[in-house]
Amino acid sequence: MVVCDLCGQRTECFQRDIEGKRYDICSDCWSPLAKKLEGKGKQNESQEKSLVKEAEESPTLPGDH
Repeated sequence: MVVCDLCGQRTECFQRDIEGKRYDICSDCWSPLAKKLEGKGKQNESQEKSLVKEAEESPTLPGDH
């Protein structure tokens, strides 16, 4: 049992790396935090490929009319 860094409750926690720092976060706190952080940070490879494909398919660049 470890004390959660977010809620302060003594519970089973998992170590999470957020912005280069390590935190002990319980699953009750992690679920809403993960939803809030979704889409932020590093993009995974499939997202990058999707963005590249969209850019290649676009015949004009932003600002070109």
